[in-house]
Amino acid sequence: MSEQTSDRQLNHPFSLYDWEERLQASDLSRHEIHGYAITLRWYLSFCKSNQVRTTYASAKAFLDELRDQKSPSDEIYQKWRTALKWFFVEAKEAQSTDAFEYLPDPLTQWEKQVVRKLRVGKFAYKTEKTYRYWCQRCWKYWNKMDPEAFTAKHLEDFLDDLAVRQKVGASTQRQALNALVFWFSKVMGKDLPAGMEYRRARPRKSLPVVLSMTEVNQLIIHLPNTCWLMSKVQYGAGLRLNELLRLRVKDIDFEQHAIFVRAGKGGKDRRTLFPESLREPIKEHLERLKALYEEDRLNGTAGVYLPEALSRKYPKAGEKWIWQWVFPSHKLSQDPRSGVIRRHHRSGSHYQLSFQKSANKAGIDKKVSTHVLRHSFATHLLEQGVDIRSVQDLLGHKSVETTQIYTHVMKRPGLGVRSPLDQL
Repeated sequence: MSEQTSDRQLNHPFSLYDWEERLQASDLSRHEIHGYAITLRWYLSFCKSNQVRTTYASAKAFLDELRDQKSPSDEIYQKWRTALKWFFVEAKEAQSTDAFEYLPDPLTQWEKQVVRKLRVGKFAYKTEKTYRYWCQRCWKYWNKMDPEAFTAKHLEDFLDDLAVRQKVGASTQRQALNALVFWFSKVMGKDLPAGMEYRRARPRKSLPVVLSMTEVNQLIIHLPNTCWLMSKVQYGAGLRLNELLRLRVKDIDFEQHAIFVRAGKGGKDRRTLFPESLREPIKEHLERLKALYEEDRLNGTAGVYLPEALSRKYPKAGEKWIWQWVFPSHKLSQDPRSGVIRRHHRSGSHYQLSFQKSANKAGIDKKVSTHVLRHSFATHLLEQGVDIRSVQDLLGHKSVETTQIYTHVMKRPGLGVRSPLDQL
């Protein structure tokens, strides 16, 4: 493949398939052709801006983003999905359409019941999407059988298939189990046996990927704009990705040199480090954000998202400066639950894509994700001699055994252990 062709595919993955000509020559009505063309141009733009190829996974991500931002009716959503299906079958000449079945459909009646129960239970939106995904996977596994006809045996067979044929990990199977138990017991109101009989997936114990301080530095300096500052906060405080994205102005305490994580994993609050070297960069960043904040107030934009109980007690709190996101999105978007147009926090996917590009530029030959910064934070503290209980508190681990995994990847210069090969 020539260099020109390769660049062409990367920058515009669909240009080689002449999809527009095929669309114009199809048997579809003029109205359908016009609608398909608009949807597919959106999809192409999505792939180009995120530098991803035209795959079923990117199509699913595209539909998820549209559904979250625009909250379409079932009819409109189905039209988008049909346009993508036409593209993969007709224009891209896919060998099989099986994978397309995993693209999300408009909500069925039973899915709406699942969503309603999850929202009544105050589950996170991410949990809602995950549970819906596993319920739909199980439903399609049984050829879209009426959910009311499901028994515990149907759930057990599906969980067996995950472990035996699909060979998923133990955590993935456990996630599917939680979703299906919720669907079966809370939504359909059916009783499950005390001990379900299915093949358990084998737990996989893997060591975390850790970067050296030199590698962390090389990775960070290649990050653009705000992502550069986000990565420094994440590494300097040992934050999870969601904890980083959900930081609010009030959570940074310049006087106590602390960052307060609110409702972290397990719904727990904790205090962690605020690096002294970030004092001025963060202050300058917040000063720039004030202009965006004041513009939103002048335009009458709704305040930022707050937990429901808090928003009821203090209806105007979301418009206050202290509640604003430290890393807000550049664009307004529609809240997928309430339908309110407001400014949400920055997208995690954009940050992660920038992170991958930076790792490639830095020449880091490791499996790198944003979570590597949290692993590196913990490991480097232990290497400096910080006691493991203090590291446990900073990370927010429930058990010290979870923190002990970093002792297996830290440098231990005091041991003086050398490979026997070096002594030959």
